[in-house]
Amino acid sequence: MISIGELRSLLERYGVRPSKSRGQNYLIDRRVAEREAEYLDIADNDRVLEVGPGFGILTSALLERTSKLTAVEIEEGAVRYLRDTFPQMEVMQADFLETDPPQFDLFISNVPYSISSPLLFHLLDMKFKRAVIMVQREFAERMAAPAGDDEYSRLSVNVFYRAECKLLENVPRSRFWPEPEVDSTVVLLTPRPAPFPLRDEKHFLKLVDVLFQQRRKKIGTVLKQKRMLPEERAGIPFLDERVERLTPAQIAELSDALTASR
Repeated sequence: MISIGELRSLLERYGVRPSKSRGQNYLIDRRVAEREAEYLDIADNDRVLEVGPGFGILTSALLERTSKLTAVEIEEGAVRYLRDTFPQMEVMQADFLETDPPQFDLFISNVPYSISSPLLFHLLDMKFKRAVIMVQREFAERMAAPAGDDEYSRLSVNVFYRAECKLLENVPRSRFWPEPEVDSTVVLLTPRPAPFPLRDEKHFLKLVDVLFQQRRKKIGTVLKQKRMLPEERAGIPFLDERVERLTPAQIAELSDALTASR
């Protein structure tokens, strides 16, 4: 463990005040950081990108395993600390959501809760081999939820479409300072081709958004309201179902049928 007193001293020295609105809660348990680095399974030639390293508890575990590490950090004081403490690695002061990082093979981040969703979708648009991220436990459960589960959502379908998602371990809120209001979960993401064919990816993703906005309504009702339902409905499946009951592959089947009817 890094002591809270030690962390407070670093924050004061480098002029950093944790922001609740930005979800800045620093991991203080080195054992958790060590396990995260192990989960990433770094090979000799892997280029590693860490986003939001803060005061380097995970960074130090990564540097024990690789010399090919780049960090992206937005907080100026944390950037100065990282450059002072880890001169052997590149530190970019930038907002990950608004920058093009150097190419990487592996991604790792203890994600601030406030940017979990935009960071995840930004990441999934990139090319990489594997990612380990720590996010709010509820968010992680939605990422991995199957059809019919209470947590099944637009997020679940979008993640399933792009990657294999595995929940690795839950991390109690007591392992952070300042202590957040919720526990966290470490998640492994492995990109893969979509496990079902699609006529029109853009239409599928739009359909997912539209249907989950009104997940309790019958699909036929939602499509009619949104003027996405053709006059000839023969061959359009699942119109009397609710989207929360459909698997991603069934939503793809519905999307293809709608696309074919246009």
